[in-house]
Amino acid sequence: MGETMLAERTAAAAPRVQTIPVQAFLVADRLDTRPLERKSALAAAPLAIAVEGGGTAVVFRYGAVVLFECADAAAKKFLAALDTLLIDKFPEPDREDVQLIIRPDGDQLVDAAGRIVLRDRTIERLQLVADVLAKNLVLSHYETRLAAIFDRIEPLAATLRRKGRAGVPGKVLLQHIGTVLLMQQRMVGRVETGESPELVWEHPELDRLYMRLAEEYELRERGRAIDRKLEIVSRTVETLLSLEQTRSSLRVEWYIVALIIAELALAAYSLLPGH
Repeated sequence: MGETMLAERTAAAAPRVQTIPVQAFLVADRLDTRPLERKSALAAAPLAIAVEGGGTAVVFRYGAVVLFECADAAAKKFLAALDTLLIDKFPEPDREDVQLIIRPDGDQLVDAAGRIVLRDRTIERLQLVADVLAKNLVLSHYETRLAAIFDRIEPLAATLRRKGRAGVPGKVLLQHIGTVLLMQQRMVGRVETGESPELVWEHPELDRLYMRLAEEYELRERGRAIDRKLEIVSRTVETLLSLEQTRSSLRVEWYIVALIIAELALAAYSLLPGH
């Protein structure tokens, strides 16, 4: 009897642990959040709103959506409702699923199983977790795209080494430059993966949590690695384009020289006796 009462008291005294499923999606290049802001928002910057059917959604202008404690049917309905607000929607969204553990006596970190552990579930902490997960998805997306760009650039560099020319039209090279410039603009102007979110400035007590989560997901290191790769791609493509333009200029100059020689030949021919 005494042991039973002791066990009950221990269980009552033990902190309540809560597990919250989290789904992060990258659905488009841009998401118009203005219509959502006019609804009953739970918090702003980043925008957090209640999901019909249960759960909380945090949405970002750069096309990311993070859902907390949202059933699959409700999540699917919510994402479908965003279709009219998406700009350059992806054929297949990028997705990551994690678990959020609320443990009052726990440390604020990512455990060995990849679960994020928080001491409480305030809306500010959910916003912060959503910010980290959204940036992680964006970085993964651009890492994949950069790998594909490197695969296309490598044969051009190999052709340049073998034949001394790019072997590709200037239009294609300009398209590669456009792709790199767009990625740089989106990384720096929209996502700001290397910067602390505005939420941290408004709630300084969250700075330590953000720094630990950003370190766990290596946000700044991966952002710098992407910047270096973009610089390499940009420099390579610009070099190839410069060589191609120089080659085209030389070709035009030879055409001009040939025309001048032809004109001189015709003039000399006309001066011959009998002409």
